[in-house]
Amino acid sequence: MRRPQESLVTLPLPNIRVREATHLNPHSPAISPGAVVTLPCDVALLMCDPEWQIKTGVEICVFIHRPQEDFSELLLRWRHTQILLDQGYEWLLPQRYHHLLSDGSDSCYPLFVLFLDTPERILKGLNGAGLPSVVFPFEATSDDELADDAPHNLDLGPISGLEDIDSSILEEG
Repeated sequence: MRRPQESLVTLPLPNIRVREATHLNPHSPAISPGAVVTLPCDVALLMCDPEWQIKTGVEICVFIHRPQEDFSELLLRWRHTQILLDQGYEWLLPQRYHHLLSDGSDSCYPLFVLFLDTPERILKGLNGAGLPSVVFPFEATSDDELADDAPHNLDLGPISGLEDIDSSILEEG
């Protein structure tokens, strides 16, 4: 990635404005056009062209496994994100990125972040579904331990499930 600090916009707990009425499931009320919705992912990574200062067509939605979350709940968050991003949307960007064109994308990919204490069945389920995942390399038990042992350069280890993604997509920007 060329000039990574300028090629990536990171949005924690991202919000979008939907352009069309959307139903997440048949039993829920419709989300009306123009409504602002928080996506069920934890972080969105938007690729940008550092020269032109525009968002490119690749977006990565990061889903961090939550304590007590089962595989079906984790997968449902990705499915709901897919539904919301399929109907036309614009990102609600922080002030410093308002100049970027924030309309939808050509491609949105998930990345699932698991932990050492995540049940093995969840990793097997993600691998079986062909979804990319990474296991975070340490197990935290308290905030004090995190502060003392916080690594400065994290090696997340191998990311599984990226075999089907065109490598040229990851090299954009």
